[in-house]
Amino acid sequence: MIAERLYRTPPGVALGELDLIPDPGARSFVLQMRAGRFHGFVVRKGEALKGYVDRCPHQGLPLAQQHDAYLAADGEVIQCSWHGAVFAVEDGACLGGPCVGSALTPWPVAVRDGVIVTE
Repeated sequence: MIAERLYRTPPGVALGELDLIPDPGARSFVLQMRAGRFHGFVVRKGEALKGYVDRCPHQGLPLAQQHDAYLAADGEVIQCSWHGAVFAVEDGACLGGPCVGSALTPWPVAVRDGVIVTE
């Protein structure tokens, strides 16, 4: 039986220490919950974090073909490795590629006492 794909998580789930994510960098997180499985990723720039559901609005595929490879080579934008769409780190808006006008689905995260948690 295939687990249902979830698109949000409950608040207060501890994902790990902030140092799990390079600065700048990104990391994927897969959470298995009773209702199904959630796939998301978190981008870090300094102390700032942005989380998104790992699903490109173009075709619904995960953005990275290689583990944690969400950022373009310059580290300034998120890039879908399947069709080259690029997204703003700050708000997930598609800046170029086949899904201009759409955006990534936000996944609220924060840092509390050095630990990344869902909000």
